[in-house]
Amino acid sequence: MTQPELFIIGVLRALVEVSMLFLLGQGILALLAGSRRHGNTIYQLFVIVTRPVLKAVRKISPPQIIDKHLPFVAFFFLFWMWIGLAWLKRLYCEAHMLQCF
Repeated sequence: MTQPELFIIGVLRALVEVSMLFLLGQGILALLAGSRRHGNTIYQLFVIVTRPVLKAVRKISPPQIIDKHLPFVAFFFLFWMWIGLAWLKRLYCEAHMLQCF
């Protein structure tokens, strides 16, 4: 017996976790590299990977949030999305009497 909904929730939660880790890595590398971060290849990789998340958060966030603070807002938005998906997974497992955890 398969549970495609449970699989989708798991995949979404994993994507959110990876996005959070890339934002965290980008922030740590920005602190370590300082003003020379824009010439760093790894930092450029982080920028490319996190760009879709930052664009999505920019569209849903109010215009008062400046671009400098957008990664912080994106990280906390992803964190709450991760918590929400865990709660949704728990509800799904309880409703279908599954032992998921």
